Order: sequence, then structure tokens, then C-alpha cells
Amino acid sequence: MAGEPAPGPAPRERSERLKLGVLALQGDVREHAAALRASGAAAVPVRRPEEIDDLDGIVIPGGESTTMSKLMVDFGVYEPLRKRVNDGMPAYGSCAGMILLATEILDGRPDQVSLGALDVTVRRNAFGRQVDSFEAPVTLDGDDFHAVFIRAPWVERVGDGVEVLGRVNAGPSEGRIVAVRQRNVLATAFHPELTGDRRVHRLFVDMARRAKSTED
Repeated sequence: MAGEPAPGPAPRERSERLKLGVLALQGDVREHAAALRASGAAAVPVRRPEEIDDLDGIVIPGGESTTMSKLMVDFGVYEPLRKRVNDGMPAYGSCAGMILLATEILDGRPDQVSLGALDVTVRRNAFGRQVDSFEAPVTLDGDDFHAVFIRAPWVERVGDGVEVLGRVNAGPSEGRIVAVRQRNVLATAFHPELTGDRRVHRLFVDMARRAKSTED
């Protein structure tokens, strides 16, 4: 994701058929939807199982991961979402979304469920609690990115096939992994939807577009 994407033929036209969902149980739903639309995709809120069927990808926003885990089960979206993501539907998770995509969660509740689509170990609230929220520079795929961290996790282990895209590049947490990708799954520990920098969302839209093109 080095710098701005290279110019090409009508990027918005290539993306306009994409229908990307934003899990709308908690978190920055409107901000993610706005970022996806600014990146050339259609964005719809997702609260019910039947709304998952025709999606080309899903964004799982930040929030409180244990609460979101429970709500996914209560609203009946957990199992159909888990199946679609593990069957290859593109997914992007920010902050709590990263936790919910991981295969292993440290400092989580025993009854917390995850989608298990990203072969990583994440630690909840690794940077501290809400009062410890902060902004910091991140090296993201070789470029600088101003990142917002709110009760954020970090990645302590990556499995085979997981690409490390971003690390904190200053301060006491320097070197911590905060952005990863595995096949069609993307996750960040920070909140790009709050910054106005659309590079992460454009990357996800491009991932979803490529995945859809292989199906057409």
C-alpha cells in the first residue's frame, strides 16, 4: 500500500458494483460507511443474518469486543458471518474488529466468540484502557500513517501466510504489530475511519474488487 494508488481506468466505475456491509451492532458504523463510499463502493449497515447473503465484503468496526461478540450471537449473525468470511468473503476489522477476526484472543472473556478467520494472537486492551487512548505514527506498508488508538489490541503472534502491514514506529510500544493481512482478511488495531486518510479503506475495496472479479 505504498503511497497513493497508481492512476488507472475509472477506479470508481470498477468498484461501483461492490456491496460492502458494515456490521452495525456497535462502533463507528457511519464513519466506516462514509470511508467506503468515498473509496468507490456501496456501503450498507448489517444487523440481520439475511443481510449477509449478498455482500461482497464486510467491515467489522471498533467497539467493545466482548459486547460485540455477544450481540453477534444474540442477533443471529455470528454463524452466517463466520461461515461466509471463512469461505473467503473479504473482511476488514478495525480495533475490536481485529479481535473478532482473530483465531486466539488474550485477556478475553471465556465465553467470547470470534470468527477465527485470521491466524493471529491478539491481546485485548494491550495499549491500556479508554483513558489511555492516543495517537501515534505507524509505518504502514512502508509509508507513514497517523493512527488513532482507542482501547486498542496489538498482535502478539502471526501464523504462516499472515502478512505484517504495519507497526508502531515510535514511543514505548515501538515495533508492536498493528496491521495485518491474510488472503481476503485485513485488520488494523487503529481507527482509520476517524482520520480522513482513506488508504486502508481503498486497500480493502481493492481486495474486495479483486475477490469479486475471480467469481465473475
